[in-house]
Amino acid sequence: MIRKLKSGQYRLYLKKKNPKTNKRRNLGTFETLEAAKKHEQAVQYFKRH
Repeated sequence: MIRKLKSGQYRLYLKKKNPKTNKRRNLGTFETLEAAKKHEQAVQYFKRH
């Protein structure tokens, strides 16, 4: 899940919420949307292998 920040950067979050804090885990902040998407693909690959 990618969200745009007020600073113009993009942040990648975990899709699942933490039941204790009811927030999503930050998986990194990126300058461009393409960089965030590329990292999201790497995270998905890593989760499955």
